[in-house]
Amino acid sequence: MTDKCYDILIIGGGINGACIARDAAGRGLSVLLCEMGDLGGATSSASSKLIHGGLRYLEHYAFRLVGEALRERQVLLRSAPHIVWPMRFVLPHAPSLRPTWMIRLGLWLYDRLGGAHKLARSGQVDLTAPAYKAVLSPQFKTGFIYSDCWVDDARFVLLSALDAAAKGADIRLRTRCASARRAGDRWRATLEDADGSQEVTARVLVNAGGPWVQQVIGEVAGGNAPAQVRLIKGSHIVVPKLYDGQHAFILQNEDNRVVFVIPYEGDFSLIGTTDVPIDGEPGPVEISDEESDYLCAAVNRYFRTEISPADVVWSYAGVRPLYDDGENDPSAVTRDYVLSLDAPDDAPPMLSIFGGKITTARKLAEQAMGKLKPFFPTLPPGWTAGAVLPGGDVGDLDAFIQTLNRDYPDFDAQWLEGLAHRHGSRAHAILSGAASAADLGISFGGGLYQAEVDWLCGEEWATTAEDVLWRRTKTGLHMTADQRASVADYISKIRSG
Repeated sequence: MTDKCYDILIIGGGINGACIARDAAGRGLSVLLCEMGDLGGATSSASSKLIHGGLRYLEHYAFRLVGEALRERQVLLRSAPHIVWPMRFVLPHAPSLRPTWMIRLGLWLYDRLGGAHKLARSGQVDLTAPAYKAVLSPQFKTGFIYSDCWVDDARFVLLSALDAAAKGADIRLRTRCASARRAGDRWRATLEDADGSQEVTARVLVNAGGPWVQQVIGEVAGGNAPAQVRLIKGSHIVVPKLYDGQHAFILQNEDNRVVFVIPYEGDFSLIGTTDVPIDGEPGPVEISDEESDYLCAAVNRYFRTEISPADVVWSYAGVRPLYDDGENDPSAVTRDYVLSLDAPDDAPPMLSIFGGKITTARKLAEQAMGKLKPFFPTLPPGWTAGAVLPGGDVGDLDAFIQTLNRDYPDFDAQWLEGLAHRHGSRAHAILSGAASAADLGISFGGGLYQAEVDWLCGEEWATTAEDVLWRRTKTGLHMTADQRASVADYISKIRSG
């Protein structure tokens, strides 16, 4: 049976699909988003967790991309202060690599390309000062420091989809688009989930398949466009905390790449990323031994404390679907996005998304709606630049956390802070009626309680332990294997009724 006709059918629930769904639904269009797995379950939750302009992109003269990303950094700081916050980055200077003048020029541009902002400006830093001397090898005397932002990437995807749903979008997870064909002035698509298949129709098809964008064009939609995507695997490792402080390090490698070392979840350091070309199917993927060795070697070149793959407590990998601009060096392939519109005369259009970054996803969605405006002549103007994401209406986050501590004095302050970072103002709903941790039900360990699990399953589409432990929260990092198994058992029980 054919369902109602939607204005837009979006294939893919990564950051681009979620942001397009949010933008379109907020302009009054009827939207259906289908995702074969979980929201942000592939590339979008496997990033370096940064909202940044991309300092190294300046070497490739990507001034437009860097400027746009830096402007978006300010938008996201305003719209989601609970999941996006400023971070300082320290770049130890290795004279044999990029010269001082190049770094100074790059940072000068970086401070200015995004327009006015409130983040601390860049400058030179003395690496013999105690905070750095204890961390870095003694040959590094001078460095540079600049500002960017941290983001909880998986929750960014989730919150965008939640906002889309609040504005009327139909979000269907674990739902695969098996086929989509043009039928007159409509797309007729077959969706498959655990309950079977269903046909839906839509006026416009948006292909936000990420690493599967080319498969959607060819295998799902029956097109024959030449390949326009380069698949690049990026891997990260997590090790016990390497240093105190909330600043990150950006390390230059002899292969002209950079590796970030970032404070992560309080007790850990996040290290990445790699750039490895992928041929064939895009996933699932895992970090290789060579990549682990590469990341450890990068740290050992700079840090006093040496690490090895044996120190890795968790790793993850994702495949970035970069637009194929013909570059041979994977690190030099453009990180910009390309919106490809296939709109034959008298036939429904398909918009395919190539490339993109977490940082520019909101702007990408705005640009996508601009591409589709000819098919929706009365489309209202963009609205997302001035809107907050769910939970983002906290104002000053530090003040909000202080209020939580005042209102819930019998709770652990660090736990309340983590809850505020995950949920923002929506933390009140999880805490409702609770006077102490005992009122939150089962304590699974790692700071995860039954009340939050129930919320994640009931309000945020979580259906598996992986959804809860590694995307909607990162509590899995702080748990034993038995504790993680208990979460899986609990979710299985509540889903079976």
